[in-house]
Amino acid sequence: MRDLVIGIDGGTGGVRAYVFDAHGQVLGHGDAPYETQYPASGWAQQRPDDWWQAVCSGVRAAMEQAAVAPQRIAALCAATTSCTVLACAKSGEALDDAILWMDVRASKEAADIEALTGQTLSAELFVCKALWLLRNRPELCERADVLCEYQDYLNHRLTGEWCFSVNTACNWGYNKRKGDFERDFYRTVGLGAVLPKLPSRAVSAGERVGMLSPEAAQELGLDTDVMVVQGGIDSSIGMLGMGVAAPGPVALMTGSSNLAMAVTQEPMFGRGDEINLGPDFLVDGYYTSFRGQVSTGSILRWFKREFCRDLGDDAFRELDRLAAQVPPGSGGLTVLDYWQGNRVPHNDPDVRGLIYGLSMNTPREAVFRAVMEGVAYGTDDLLRAFTEKGFPLNAVCISGGTTRSDIFLQIHADVSGVPFLVTCDYSVALGCGICAARAAGMYDTLPQAAAAMVRTQKTVQPNAQNHTRYLALAERYRSLYRAIRGWVHGE
Repeated sequence: MRDLVIGIDGGTGGVRAYVFDAHGQVLGHGDAPYETQYPASGWAQQRPDDWWQAVCSGVRAAMEQAAVAPQRIAALCAATTSCTVLACAKSGEALDDAILWMDVRASKEAADIEALTGQTLSAELFVCKALWLLRNRPELCERADVLCEYQDYLNHRLTGEWCFSVNTACNWGYNKRKGDFERDFYRTVGLGAVLPKLPSRAVSAGERVGMLSPEAAQELGLDTDVMVVQGGIDSSIGMLGMGVAAPGPVALMTGSSNLAMAVTQEPMFGRGDEINLGPDFLVDGYYTSFRGQVSTGSILRWFKREFCRDLGDDAFRELDRLAAQVPPGSGGLTVLDYWQGNRVPHNDPDVRGLIYGLSMNTPREAVFRAVMEGVAYGTDDLLRAFTEKGFPLNAVCISGGTTRSDIFLQIHADVSGVPFLVTCDYSVALGCGICAARAAGMYDTLPQAAAAMVRTQKTVQPNAQNHTRYLALAERYRSLYRAIRGWVHGE
């Protein structure tokens, strides 16, 4: 009996694979890391072969821990980082390293697109990177049969079939209701030559891509009767794993970056504010309105790597313990979380991180807490964008890496002044499980599957006194960018 599903989270730092039953219970999981290369300031790249090896290792580990027969797996689904772009041969071979989502080398292309169209786009987006490739790597673009994303590459590796995720293609200018890309836009910005290289088949989240190929089945330790189901953007599919499949609370996906997302009946942000996924890009009949923060957990990992090697594998646990003893405000430190630029509210890919207020008496744990506070201020900017548009912010459903730290969770709640509802730290994989369960016929719709498979584990209430203190500190944080912007840009 095929009564189980596998969800695969292809994140920035590695793969997390989970085996779920039809009720969302975890039977087994496996993790496999991969590396990111930073060949220049603002650049970030990954090797596609590393993705595949991590998927195979993660799935095999999850199956081993679950101790179930391969014949019980009905379907699997993956979600991956979005705007992670690569050029491929028709066979599926990656012709070069992938340009990671956080890479902002295409800042000039974003500015040129704005000058031509009036649309303010982040340098991270697919179309900006595609234009950069066309200008700077013309020989690579000429050799490529397919220009795609991590999601599409992985689905091809699983099935041997090319398609694109409707959910992911929101970043490409795809309109599901029209069933086509914004071709005039592509031609206007000089990307007409890219259109024939995009996969032609559109598949929505929770729909079948194909069956597992014999080669992939062997490497994963599964069989060819497993259905491969379309996922999409990791954060977007993670909304389902947080139970946000209809208008209601804001979903906050945390990890290397943070995204605040809400299901809305109408688009909330205009083209000059931020992209809205929709219509129908995740849940039919709705938009997904969101705001994004480029660097969050990745900054904490940087701090650990560069300044805490003496603490070993338990560095974060010890840093959390010490940071909890530092009062709000971190002894006068203020951190701008712009290590890879800023997306919201400034859309400035060229600004970089800042730590202000260091003295000869500043201990390491105060800097660490200040980094967490800086990230929380940046996240609050995302949430404020919703309230400024009239969206009621009564609670935030949160998932991802932040949920593993009690002090980081409390800082977020204290800064924003609303309860944070913790579902799980594997919501992307669970969202994939929800998509797979729906496609396998266990549920009729994605909202129905989400309602049955997601549970809230705990609620973190804000401390009123700390919130009052953080209101002033957050304004100081916001004033820093205004103070340095002219200097950053040589004005």
